[in-house]
Amino acid sequence: MMDLGSTSRASELTGERGAAIAAACLFRGMGDPSRVAILRHLLLGEHNVNELTSHLGLAQSTVSKHLACLRDCGLVASRPAGRASVFSLTHPEPVLKVFAAAEELLAATGNAVVLCPIYGERPSR
Repeated sequence: MMDLGSTSRASELTGERGAAIAAACLFRGMGDPSRVAILRHLLLGEHNVNELTSHLGLAQSTVSKHLACLRDCGLVASRPAGRASVFSLTHPEPVLKVFAAAEELLAATGNAVVLCPIYGERPSR
């Protein structure tokens, strides 16, 4: 994570290079299928870890780890609700727009990124 409190680090985020760094950080934060699934489900509304675990079929520790990452990236927030925490998107409309743009780009490229030798889906062995 980039320490935005540092003057030298904050200056890296200005200009074209800074925009590229920030975008790459955003895409890395969203760059895991489980995190994408969590974000998509949170577009439907607030959920606690148990609800996300049940819906996504992931272990509680996995969901918690990914929620912490998404919170660190500023994409989700939590609030206490009894003995649990409820998670929601901090900026649902821009997240929805990112997913819509991704779907449009995937359709335009014929999902070619899945076949990419570096970032594509690896065949099961």
